[in-house]
Amino acid sequence: MMKRIIFSTNNRHKLEEVQHSLGDAFELVTLKEVGIVEDIPETGETLQENASQKSHYVFDRLGEDCFADDTGLEVVALNGAPGVHSARYASLEKSDSKNIDLLLKNLSGKLDRSARFRTVISLILNGQEYLFEGIVNGRIIEDRRGCDGFGYDPIFVPDGCDRTFAEMSMEEKNQISHRGRAVAKLVEFLKQYRSDGII
Repeated sequence: MMKRIIFSTNNRHKLEEVQHSLGDAFELVTLKEVGIVEDIPETGETLQENASQKSHYVFDRLGEDCFADDTGLEVVALNGAPGVHSARYASLEKSDSKNIDLLLKNLSGKLDRSARFRTVISLILNGQEYLFEGIVNGRIIEDRRGCDGFGYDPIFVPDGCDRTFAEMSMEEKNQISHRGRAVAKLVEFLKQYRSDGII
């Protein structure tokens, strides 16, 4: 029997990515599909706190297995900023363009442009929380390149690459990305749980 897990998102593309990785042993459903239409609070000071807050919000209301993720860009020369505030770095309204403009402005003249993307996933399974992290290191370039992806992808070049995330196909990006690495750990954990007959 297929096991249902709620993914704390309404992003259909993200859902399909994870569903593809999990295969047919699990059925992922979105927030909208389980009747949660309000914005879930994200008031934590860290990515882990935000991911945990979102997964517990769902579990406390429905009592079902679920998981949530939070992602941030951490720039060395900016003491880890924008970090947990990545999505609303420039303003309370999410704007990828304004966020990039502000980041490039704040990095102007700085020699160290190293940075990393980090994703934390909080899974609540049988009432217990498990955390998974994915990190990709790289650098911030001075001008936008590429038209795919979202967020800071046009100015982030992963270590060992000569293209930004926005110049890669989604499949290429997922193989090395922070979210891809966190999801891979989640998938491995769930498949092991399933094979052990625990769920």
